[in-house]
Amino acid sequence: METVTAPSANPDGAAAPPPEEDWHPIARRWYDSLVNSGQSFFFEPSDWAQAAYVAEAMSRNLNQGQRLSGQLFAAVISAASDLLTTEGSRRRLRIELSKAEAAEVDSGIADLMAAYKAQS
Repeated sequence: METVTAPSANPDGAAAPPPEEDWHPIARRWYDSLVNSGQSFFFEPSDWAQAAYVAEAMSRNLNQGQRLSGQLFAAVISAASDLLTTEGSRRRLRIELSKAEAAEVDSGIADLMAAYKAQS
């Protein structure tokens, strides 16, 4: 199978929209954690829109109190997996995030972006 590539709509990375103030604290922490997660380096605006939608559904489910919806929980977990938020979902796609020193990461990202821009 051949991989087809296309340029990113935002080659410098898409910024995460701010979380909603009324989200449940757990949904807010999940959403905020994406900003600092390695896979978000590749997020497009549509990925952040999906993340916000997942956080909204998560928040609504958590705000129901003791009557959590099993169906909604399964849908939220599935959608979160699509955003590569778990080690298992990343491994299935053979994506490995490595722990590196901050300077090493900054340098690597700068090199990656420079190479990408040189292709344009």
